[in-house]
Order: sequence, then structure tokens, then C-alpha cells
Amino acid sequence: MKVLIINGSPRINGNTSVAVNELVRTFEAEGIETEICQIGGKDIRGCIACGKCSELGHCVFNDEVNDIAVKFEQSDGLILASPVYYASANATLIACLDRLFYSSHFNKSMKVGASVVVARRGGCSATFDELNKYFTICGMPIASSTYWNSVHGRIQGEAEFDIEGLRTMRNLAHNMSFLMKSIELGKEKYGMPETEYGEATHFIRNDLK
Repeated sequence: MKVLIINGSPRINGNTSVAVNELVRTFEAEGIETEICQIGGKDIRGCIACGKCSELGHCVFNDEVNDIAVKFEQSDGLILASPVYYASANATLIACLDRLFYSSHFNKSMKVGASVVVARRGGCSATFDELNKYFTICGMPIASSTYWNSVHGRIQGEAEFDIEGLRTMRNLAHNMSFLMKSIELGKEKYGMPETEYGEATHFIRNDLK
């Protein structure tokens, strides 16, 4: 089994990496393969709603997003890790995720998701909620831990001293491993859940004058 980790921090070996590395060590102990894509310093533009992905099967802008989509499809779980900027995620990460989830058309249902946020002090909960929304729109169960998935630190490496935060990361990796393995067993015995599709509705009514 494999977990893809997208690190939205532009800082190599920063505090977000401290949290990610704690996850990786725990996944290794669980026999889970991991791959990290660090995209925070990449030049990734946002979605322009051109709709070409519906024709091409991938985003019209051929950059890291299309490469990550292939890895995402081959993974059993996805972790989104981000530093907190103004009570939200790194803008490059959001640009990546908007295009990744919109332009990739493979079935994401029952892939396990989790988000990890790192801050000096505040904004973790808002960023945590922001990232989790990518999972809930496409049938991805969210792995939980023993606290919200946040680690704190200001200067580089300071997150190493957040004992509770690192414990939260380890518990998250253990729980995510269990959930992925359980889903795999469930697929073998019960198959995938039925999904109903239909007309997409909105709030504009044509019968109103």
C-alpha cells in the first residue's frame, strides 16, 4: 500500500517537513510505502476553468500537477501538508489542489485522505478545514488522530519540540494505515459502495418571473 504526501511548504526541511517525516517513519513501521512531493516552491498557476481537461483527461497546463495526478491515482491514501499563511494554506498548494482534483477523472472514492497543518501559533483550524474539503467532495474517507492534525513551531526545526504535535502525527499515521488496510479488506469482501449520479442542480429557477 502507498500514501502520497504533498508538502506545500517552500522551505526544504522546515517545520512542515518535521511533521511529514514523523508520518513517514510511522508509515514505514506499518509497512506502508510513502512518496513526498514538495511543491511549495514550484511555479504552479491556478485553474482558469477552461474545461480542456474534460477533453484531454488531464490539465491543459502540463506541469507538476499532471505528474502528481498519476501518483495520486496509484496511491491508496493522500496527505496534504501545509504551513499556515494568514489563516490559510500556502497559495501554491491550493492552486495545485484545485487543478489536481478538478482535472483528474479517475475514481478517488475510498482513497483515504488526511491534512496536516503547521503554524507558529494561530490559523491551524481554518487551514485544516480548508484542506479537508478536497476529500469530502469525492468520496474520500478522512483519517483522524487524537487531536486536530497540527504541529507548532516558528524557527526552522522548532517543531521537533512539539511533543503533542508529533504524537498526533504518529497516531494519525497509525489510524490511516488501519483505515486503508480495512478498506482494502472491505473491497475484497463487499466491493465498492454504490454511487448515485444525476443532474447537477443549482439555485436558479427558470419558472420564476
